[in-house]
Amino acid sequence: MAGQVSTGVKLAMGGGAAAVLLLLGLSIGRGRDLETGDAVHPTKVPDTAKPARPVERTRAQPVAVDPQALMVKRVLPINGPFRHGDYVWDESGAPAAGRIIITVDLKAQTLSVFRAGYEIGSAVIIYGADDKPSPLGAFPIIQKDADHYSRTYNNAPMPFTLRLTSDGVAIHGSDVQWGNATHGCIGVPRSFAKKLFGVTSLGDLVVITNGKMLDTSHARSSA
Repeated sequence: MAGQVSTGVKLAMGGGAAAVLLLLGLSIGRGRDLETGDAVHPTKVPDTAKPARPVERTRAQPVAVDPQALMVKRVLPINGPFRHGDYVWDESGAPAAGRIIITVDLKAQTLSVFRAGYEIGSAVIIYGADDKPSPLGAFPIIQKDADHYSRTYNNAPMPFTLRLTSDGVAIHGSDVQWGNATHGCIGVPRSFAKKLFGVTSLGDLVVITNGKMLDTSHARSSA
């Protein structure tokens, strides 16, 4: 759920693929912001067999990631500033089928969605405020609900919800404006949320970082 809060200065990205893809290194399982602490033992999700019913996890229980699943083959161009409420979506030239990986960079305030390594969409996001931060780590989608309403925050609409944790973290459609924040969820523009909902399945992986970068040295731009 989004709300008007004071989040300090945020970064409105722009200027091409590098701006969109400030996300995570291929050494993702060893990144500082993906460490889960001694009490948590992440389990690896096989690349070839996503579970029909993903295991319920809390925000403190991210899964480990196979770096090979994060290879980038194509990125989308971003022309001009990439501001709150903006998104791009272009599936042309991408495989019609393949594994979906969603990456979220809280520092860059962007979300990108890849199919078989091809970026097909990216959007500016809002995320958790200081007292309700968004978690870091990798989380499979455990539930989809196109017409979800919050049971915690006054029945607030959360359209096209992709639930990530058993304790209330999800990606969903929001009023993405400068200064807005959520109670830990990742908020994306509603029209983008609908497109994202349409291409995702249970078990698809969402990787949330705070400034990690993907290796795009072998990627090409669709421009």
